[in-house]
Amino acid sequence: MVRSYLLLLFCVTVWGSNFVFGAILVDNFPPMLLAVTRLFLTCSVYVVMAAASRRFEMPTRQDWKLLVPIGLMGVLINQSCFYIGMQDADPTSSSLLLSLSPIVIGLLAAAFLGERLTLRMAAGSVVAVSGVFFVVSKGGSIHLSVSELWIFGAMLSFTIATVLTRKLLERRDAFFVTAYSTIIGTVMLVPVAFARDRVSDMSTDPWAWVMLVVTALVMQVVCGLIWNRQMLRVGAGRAAVFLNLQPFVAMALGYAVLGTPVTIRQGIGSLLIIGGVLFATYRRKQETEPRESSESTSVTA
Repeated sequence: MVRSYLLLLFCVTVWGSNFVFGAILVDNFPPMLLAVTRLFLTCSVYVVMAAASRRFEMPTRQDWKLLVPIGLMGVLINQSCFYIGMQDADPTSSSLLLSLSPIVIGLLAAAFLGERLTLRMAAGSVVAVSGVFFVVSKGGSIHLSVSELWIFGAMLSFTIATVLTRKLLERRDAFFVTAYSTIIGTVMLVPVAFARDRVSDMSTDPWAWVMLVVTALVMQVVCGLIWNRQMLRVGAGRAAVFLNLQPFVAMALGYAVLGTPVTIRQGIGSLLIIGGVLFATYRRKQETEPRESSESTSVTA
């Protein structure tokens, strides 16, 4: 069990570093072409895995009705918003905004999937949102910069895609949904990327390409596989708790690598956000164990 927790912590640390490495990469690559390149590498690995395991299976008409919007929201819009926003956004504030995902997913699931909205969920949501106010407020009012609005769009599109994914996972396995939605979204993103960005602006520095390739494969493929396997062992509920550590990883690495200062306001906001999310998503042991075996195959990193 300790080994599983250490592997989950490794995944969260790697994902939290994406805010820092993403900020470095968008200084060397056009944002949309950067997203396409990383996704192309990810799709290539999925295709190889599917071929090796003989898991090719054509989607049905009903599958397409959800796969297309999942690809649209979870890949095209999400990746576009994230990398455009990271051109100017502060990694710490970005990670804190994205850490609201569990709260928003819970609210959307209650509204559209019929999942129960508890008093704990409502109270935790209020606490988490108050934390966001500390991070983005100026002069007593909410103020989101343009870059932070892009990051907020990335968070919102991710939550919508997650809710749609949960619906499709009722009849399809996680690999099928993840692989097809990623490939569909990448195909959508290609013409947009080439229309917006110029290939001539791509970096020619070898170190930048190494960082791009390594981060794509480690963050989106290796950690995804590790996460799903270890989640089967410890349960979805326990694994999800580790995701709340991402903002702290982004803060620490942002300070160490980019020299980004962590303000008192961000510190207070992070404690409120993480505390609110933990409070809202916590379930007692007897509430989680019956569901973990079914949920564990439904969560993808």
